[in-house]
Amino acid sequence: MRLLLRFLIAPRSPWQSPYVERLIGSVRRECLDHVVVLGERHLRRVLTSCVAYYHGARCHMGLAGDAPEHREPQPPEMGKVIEIPEVNGLHHRYERQAA
Repeated sequence: MRLLLRFLIAPRSPWQSPYVERLIGSVRRECLDHVVVLGERHLRRVLTSCVAYYHGARCHMGLAGDAPEHREPQPPEMGKVIEIPEVNGLHHRYERQAA
């Protein structure tokens, strides 16, 4: 997991970067507060799936309710709505299943 910053901040001063601080807070509140981490490998797996959910399925108010990876609207004609577990069942994504 790599984050690119466009401005310099002092070492060990995450509060100087509001974007990173927001991401860290969201990951902690939405993911890590609900999981018992069993080791470094487990933490990496949890964080990888959490970041994938954050970019691919989670709604962002700043993007008018869309995810950073754009999703096309799905009209009712596409079929019934199904639930897809994300982050090992911690969150869910809903899509229409083709009939």
